[in-house]
Order: sequence, then structure tokens, then C-alpha cells
Amino acid sequence: MKLASILAIGALTAGTFCARPPHAGQTLFNGKDLTGWHADVPAADSDPHAQSAFIVRNGMLVSLGEPRGHLITDSSYRDYRLDVEYRFPGAPGNAGVLVHASTPRALYAMFPRSIEVQMEHGNAGDFWCILEDIRVPDMERRRGPRAEWGTTEGKGRRILNLTDSSEKPLGEWNSMVIEAVGRSIRVWVNGDLVNDGSDATADHGRIALQAEGSEVEFRKIVLTPIKALTTNP
Repeated sequence: MKLASILAIGALTAGTFCARPPHAGQTLFNGKDLTGWHADVPAADSDPHAQSAFIVRNGMLVSLGEPRGHLITDSSYRDYRLDVEYRFPGAPGNAGVLVHASTPRALYAMFPRSIEVQMEHGNAGDFWCILEDIRVPDMERRRGPRAEWGTTEGKGRRILNLTDSSEKPLGEWNSMVIEAVGRSIRVWVNGDLVNDGSDATADHGRIALQAEGSEVEFRKIVLTPIKALTTNP
């Protein structure tokens, strides 16, 4: 998709349309095609024949990792629980789920304005701040010196997760639960609470999946409306 078209979509809908799921347990991926999503892959601007970074294979949504970019929901959401099941089928990889996504290509001409919930093997559950911000307990230990904090290029945008052993061995399926209610975001990986943030600078937006150099498979992406954060996923 051309950048001009992407920006036009953002301009038309940002801040004016925010869908609430019509029923509990709305499946965002239908297992057949990418209905309800659109890709933003910068390489496609100059090469209309570039391979797709996102495909459906054997009933799974697959991010091939290259060319790099994002698969973004057409609709915007607030106050929800997102249940994701994913795995890296080959080598240890990198990917992420972006919540409250808005302006396309806001960082490094690639990443939409958002808060990323990291999926990188070994670091699942980290927050990465992408022109949006969020607070967690023990911020200086988990984010580094306060003077280096920020949400733009070169700033301290990473907030470490709470555990080192929540992920399954490579090739096995992981469960990630993300709850976003108001300006709070809470994350579990395989049942372990791995991050718990508040005072986010956004409370709604699209959801995006990354193509960031590694193949990752998704077999479940389900969104359920909620009114409050839960203690256990």
C-alpha cells in the first residue's frame, strides 16, 4: 500500500472511529484470509511485486519476517482482552503485537505510533514505547536512567518484563494475553504476569503484528471486550 493511501486512511479514521467488538470472543483472524487487516510494508512502495510479508498457510496467519512491516487491523479498539497463540517454527526470532496503533511509519519510517508488546524469543512481554508512553513500577531499574527515557529514535524506549522463564521451548506454542483497559495494559505469557503498566498516553487504537526479520506463526487472535483488568488471564 502506498504511503499516501496509508496516511489518508489514518487521517480519516484516527480519533473518530473506535470499534467495540460486537460480541465476546471476536476472532480477528478467520483462518482463511486476511479480511479485516491491511499491510503496511514500506518496500512495497518502490517494488509493487515485492513478496507479501504476511500470508495464510495451513489455517495459520504467518508473518514471514521479510520484507519488514506491519499487518494492521482495519478497525480501532478500546477496553479489551486479546488472546494470541504464536510460535517461532524455526530459529529464535523477533516479532511483536502493537496496541493502540495510530499514525503509520511514525518511528524509523517503519513503526506506527503505538505501544509494542514484545514477542522476541527470550524477551516476550517487554514494552517498547513508540511515540506513546506507559509507566510501570520500578521504572529506573527496568528502563534505565530517567534522563534517557523517551519515545523517539535514540531514547530509552524499552521497559523490561518481569520474568525470564515464561516462554515455551522454541517451536512450541506460546499463549500471550494482553488486556488494555483505559490507560492500563497488563500482559501474561503462558499464564505468568510479565508486565503491568498504567498511565499510558493512549487508550485506543488499531492492533498490529510485526514482520521483523523472523518467521512467526499465529493460530489464534481473539479479542473480547472487558470493563476491568483481571487478576488472572
